Amino acid sequence: MNTSPAISVLTTVYNREKYLADCIESVQKSHFQDYEHIIVDDGSTDGSLQIAKDYAKIDDRIRVFQNEKNLGDYPNRNQAASYAIGKYLKYIDADDLVYPFGLGTLHGFMESFPEAGWGLCSLPQDRDRPFPFQLSTREAYQYHYLGPGLFHKAPLSSIIKRDLFERVGGFKPGRMVGDTEMWHRLALVSPVVCMTAGVVWYREHGEQEFNDVDQFRDQYEAIRRDYLGNTANGLSKDELKFIELKRKRTRYKRIFLGSLKRLLNI
Repeated sequence: MNTSPAISVLTTVYNREKYLADCIESVQKSHFQDYEHIIVDDGSTDGSLQIAKDYAKIDDRIRVFQNEKNLGDYPNRNQAASYAIGKYLKYIDADDLVYPFGLGTLHGFMESFPEAGWGLCSLPQDRDRPFPFQLSTREAYQYHYLGPGLFHKAPLSSIIKRDLFERVGGFKPGRMVGDTEMWHRLALVSPVVCMTAGVVWYREHGEQEFNDVDQFRDQYEAIRRDYLGNTANGLSKDELKFIELKRKRTRYKRIFLGSLKRLLNI
């Protein structure tokens, strides 16, 4: 194995024995082979750890670790990154897949924009320009708050230079909102590359933690408030006023629809 691979694929695992083999094999089938695959088990009670170890016996690009205690989602993502030696970090969760051309596509796009420290894929087609393209701090905030959206993507859609990840201190702890917060934070210190959909596959199944947006709305609102209040985002006063007006409109619409549903008992 290359002692310094281009990409460190990071897979965090907790009770995913039904899906882990598919994940590992999707990485192995990559046309781009300059990678290491780090798998970190977070105290699974099923056969996940043994499955990972079995693959590691026959593929020296795979390194398997087990946490002494359960860390939870974002802390375990940081733990996986701490073992990485590649230039880029690429999260592929144990129940997800990467297409054979995925790693090479993401690597090629990132290498085309050397000033950018991170990228997000799985984005809807941009109506004005083809992917990939780079956004500055201000442009990234505009794209998210005044355009089609950007900071809502899951870690599966990201690729991050390891030195940048380490410089910002990785993900903050918490449930569900750690990726959104991270993208806001990364955008303040580095340009981002926006990339096409169709390079990774997100599996939907009944064992996933349900992402109830209403349950975490206060946390999302706190992130919005903190980062829009940071002048480093480059947004003008008029843009900030429009964003706030847009937020209020959305809130009132949500309240109205909720009241209507209750009235109609639906």
